[in-house]
Amino acid sequence: MKNKSEALVVISGGQDSTTCLLWALKRYEKVTTISFDYGQRHKLELECAAEICKELGVENTVVNLSSLNELAPNSLTRSDMKVDEDAPETGTPNTFVEGRNMVFLTYAAIFAKTHGITDIITGVSESDFSGYPDCRDIFIKSLNTTLNLAMDYDFDVITPLMWIDKEQTWELADKLGGFDLVREKTLTCYNGIKGDGCGNCPACKLRKRGLDRYLSRR
Repeated sequence: MKNKSEALVVISGGQDSTTCLLWALKRYEKVTTISFDYGQRHKLELECAAEICKELGVENTVVNLSSLNELAPNSLTRSDMKVDEDAPETGTPNTFVEGRNMVFLTYAAIFAKTHGITDIITGVSESDFSGYPDCRDIFIKSLNTTLNLAMDYDFDVITPLMWIDKEQTWELADKLGGFDLVREKTLTCYNGIKGDGCGNCPACKLRKRGLDRYLSRR
């Protein structure tokens, strides 16, 4: 039985997905979350996700996808590769995990269907991101159609952050009453440092730039 009063949120334990969780909790009667262990070097994010979900009273399921790190080398799953501090002039940064969002959303869809959920929420954004092709709106819409056809089910993959930047994401978290939660208890840093992070990796720079801009007018 399909249930439009319930949503499944893909949560990593980072700023964006936690903001999406707060967003969903304001709109659905019941919210469930799913996280993925893919051998990431910043695996502490899974502990952050679990703690955040516990604090917000939300059930969290962790799926083991550790084989993903064996298929393509990248700095998020290989300790012998240094994380790029700046985006390359061409191509994707070495923090890009090939096919990650496609795999995550496919598994999320399987979980959603078996639990009678149609609405899947993910924190990808095309407005302020690191050049990952699987964060684009066209990809999400394409995959949504493919998932519907593959499982003969009316999924709705929802992206609350798609057209807002990090400054606006901080503002949204604040409006939802979760500013301190997001700032102190999430992990965005590719080097696995909670809160404000290492300050040097691309994820930290993006997060801090948005935070500084928002705080300047808060």
